[in-house]
Parts: sequence; C-alpha cells; structure tokens
Amino acid sequence: MTEIPEHLLKRAQAARDKAAASSGAATPAAAAASDPRIPAHLLERSKSARSKTDDGGAVAVADKVAALVAPAPASGGVPVGAGPGGHTQRLLTVVKSGSIQDVKATPVDKVHTWPHLLAVEFVAALACTAFLFFFSIFVNAPLLQLANPNQTPNPSKAPWYFLGLQELLTMFHPMVAGVTIPGIALFALILAPYIDKNPSNKPEDRKFATSIMTVHLMFWAVLVMIGSFFRGPGFNFVFPWRDGLFFEL
Repeated sequence: MTEIPEHLLKRAQAARDKAAASSGAATPAAAAASDPRIPAHLLERSKSARSKTDDGGAVAVADKVAALVAPAPASGGVPVGAGPGGHTQRLLTVVKSGSIQDVKATPVDKVHTWPHLLAVEFVAALACTAFLFFFSIFVNAPLLQLANPNQTPNPSKAPWYFLGLQELLTMFHPMVAGVTIPGIALFALILAPYIDKNPSNKPEDRKFATSIMTVHLMFWAVLVMIGSFFRGPGFNFVFPWRDGLFFEL
C-alpha cells in the first residue's frame, strides 16, 4: 500500500474540521446562504420560494442548490455522502514521477551489416583461405606439361568457364558474340531488381526474376556443355560417345 502524502492528510483533516464546525447550523438553507459559491440571484429566488410555501414540508430551491454544491451535514456531525470514519476525500492512487517515454525497442527482423554480416563473412573467408593453404601443401595441382610454342594443341579450348563464349564465337560475329549478347544478358540481370520489386523471398512470388535468371543459367550451361563435350579437332562438332572426349578438367 502506497503511503498517503502529508498534504492530502492535512487537507482531509481541514475538511473534517470545517464540517464539524458547520454541524450546528440551523438549516441547510442557512448553510447555503453563507456559501460564497452560490450566486445572489439563486439566493433571492430561494427566499421568494420559501415565502410562498404555507407549510414547512416543501423543499426550497436553495436547499436543492445547497445539496448539490455542498453536502449537508447529517446527524452526528458527519456530512452526507461521507465514507467510513467521516472522510469526504478519497485517494485513488499515487503515481510516482518518471519518464513517459517508451524506452523499449520495437522488435524488427533486420540487423546491421556490421558486425552481424561482415563478421561472419570475414570468418568464412579465413576458414576458406586456411583450407586452401593446407590443401595445397598435401595435394599437387593437376598441371599439364610445359607449353610448346611450336605445337598448338588441337582442339585449343579455353577454360570451362569461357567455353560458352568460345562457342558463341563459332556461331556469330566476334562483335556480336563477345560484346552484344553478353552485354544484353548482364544489362537484363542489372534491371531485374528494378522491374520486379516484390519484397517477398519466395520463388513463386518472384516469377520474373526467377525466369530471367533461369534462362540466363540454362543458356550459358548449354553453351559450356557443347563446347566441352561436343567439340573435337578443329573445334568441329563431334559425338563424345563415338569420337571420344576432347576435354580435360
């Protein structure tokens, strides 16, 4: 239970003393007449109403006003409507002073790039570097013999990740195969986030982005497979199950 402040206790005691002092009043109308809160025209109206009554059983207007403005004291010196012990004031609660601002952070599903993302990526990069370092100590790289400038291999193939571009060179002009088609593909991938602005991460909600990426990967994968397994001497088209495999990993 919160302790009642001292100023409220003094105010309640003063109210009880005032009620006890006014308990000897003759009538409620007299108490109302001495109350400065009642307007003068109401007091005059109450006097005229009392003068018109023959018997004293009618309730005067001033009595009603006095009952509304100030509670009339009952027998025993306790005001009408008072609580236990004659108290006319009640303390509902005492609110301690403090900040009214909400200091709790609103939960969100986002975190800062640093340190949540970059710290994990840095540790992953260190782990990959350490793995490659120890792997290169115990395992030799599959290197071929030294290149002979007097003997060009047939077929001469680029690394597997460039075989798609080399395959395009056999079909189109070098300007088209080396600049136009790769440039259009890269430009389409750059525009994909601006065309498909759906924030969802579900593939079924990102049909445009999923479709353009699938077409890009399938197109490039088919070209790489043709250049790797279906090109023989002179970079001519061959069947690997009949003429052999002219490709080394």
